[in-house]
Amino acid sequence: MSPLALALYRTLQTIPPGKVTTYGALAKRLHTSPRAIASMLAANTELDLYPCYRVIHTDGRIGGYRGGVDEKIRRLEADGIEVVDGKVDLERWRA
Repeated sequence: MSPLALALYRTLQTIPPGKVTTYGALAKRLHTSPRAIASMLAANTELDLYPCYRVIHTDGRIGGYRGGVDEKIRRLEADGIEVVDGKVDLERWRA
């Protein structure tokens, strides 16, 4: 695992249940691009240890997930996050 991926995965562990962050916010924090963040998240095989389902698009859209979009929505809702029409209200749920 690259140092950047390790830093990303550790950052994921700091997002509390019931909150989300965005690909863009992570990219800014880690000095890389949102696409690089998405690629590293797609490689995450430890979905319970590194909760990448808590990462969404800057406009609130859900985005992809290794376990499938339906599973991402299920996990978000299990955290108490409301998903409406495939989107999350960032004003309400942003970490």
